[in-house]
Amino acid sequence: MVDGVFELRVGYVNVHLVVTDDGLVLVDTGLPGRSPLIERALGRIQRSLGEVTTILVTHHHADHVGNLADLRRRTGARAIAHAADAVWITGHSTPTQPAGRLAKLAERLIGKPEPTKVDQLITVDGAEPLPGFTALHTPGHTRGHVSYLLDRSGGVLFAGDAAASRRGRITGPPGVPADPARAGRSLARLAELEFDHAVFGHGKTVSGKAVAAFRKAVFG
Repeated sequence: MVDGVFELRVGYVNVHLVVTDDGLVLVDTGLPGRSPLIERALGRIQRSLGEVTTILVTHHHADHVGNLADLRRRTGARAIAHAADAVWITGHSTPTQPAGRLAKLAERLIGKPEPTKVDQLITVDGAEPLPGFTALHTPGHTRGHVSYLLDRSGGVLFAGDAAASRRGRITGPPGVPADPARAGRSLARLAELEFDHAVFGHGKTVSGKAVAAFRKAVFG
């Protein structure tokens, strides 16, 4: 992608890897049961799971935290997530209503993430969870959704599911966001930043003044 940033395709979701001076940083972990795919992908770039020191979580959905518990055990890496989504990741919060038929079918198809500890909570918008990374609270898809901006190569935005890309065009969150109005405001907020590259949980990388594509999606 850019120097020291790699995209790993894990089923229909993307996992991202960043090489830093302090080890490897994963952004999200993909669908449940896919840790071996991540391990093999690391091997192809001559890296290993043992080098992973931090896992940045964008949000609590199963296709993004599916391997978090397993990877924490296998690597000893710290997991970092927003406080509003951490209660779902740790299992301390459960749905207030029984899951619908569609939700139950999705759980059978993709699996249910194992609850795990979150080692560091993001509670302040614009926090720096790691050197070079800025955590941007971008709620809407979930209450605690976080996008991360890496200060490298003109700026690399890890949008998670705050946005998606289709044929080089930026769209809003995939699926039905928990709060569409907040999702729209979060997308507009990202369009106000400066970055040359953007990667997504779903969709292809956009490079070369990528923020312009966000501004086109928001402002037309």
